[in-house]
Amino acid sequence: MSEPQPQPQPQERKIHHLDARSLRGLAHPLRVRLLDALRFGGPATASQLAEKLGESSGATSYHLRQLATYGFVKDAPEHGKGRERWWKAAHDGLMFDEDLLADADPTVRGAVDMLMHEVATKHTQELSTWLGNRHTWSEEWAHASDLSDMTLRLTPELARELIEKMHALVESYRDLPGTADAPGAERVRVHTHTFPMNTD
Repeated sequence: MSEPQPQPQPQERKIHHLDARSLRGLAHPLRVRLLDALRFGGPATASQLAEKLGESSGATSYHLRQLATYGFVKDAPEHGKGRERWWKAAHDGLMFDEDLLADADPTVRGAVDMLMHEVATKHTQELSTWLGNRHTWSEEWAHASDLSDMTLRLTPELARELIEKMHALVESYRDLPGTADAPGAERVRVHTHTFPMNTD
């Protein structure tokens, strides 16, 4: 009787916690786009990223070096054998301390605001891309997508509790055993937006 094979353990995700200094290093729309491109598209050169993002290679090279200075990206020497430098994301995700929203330095608050708007813009672009291309996906995926909004009446404490529970639920679906090679498995994006609104 053969011994059961141990299931591979999912790798722990590397999350970069932003502080006031590192936030300044990300406070440029192109840097946010470059970091996203490397996180979701994998290692690339400045020229490849320039073509993908519609920017000059000089601009992408400069901003990649700035991202490296602040620890967001690093060299990927295992890719390519030519003279061109390859880059990869240094982390799987970003988080920032909510205290930065009320930082005494207006440049820090401005950097937080810029980053949040870039994230919101990316979410809108991703959703628009899905809506524009959903006819190219299978019927199963068309029925497995969601575009919903719900309105609740909550206290700030309950809103925080809801956010934490939603995040925990999503995380419970990450790296499920056997999912990576399962037939029909695709990369899925999940957006969550929770915010108060005026009812006047």
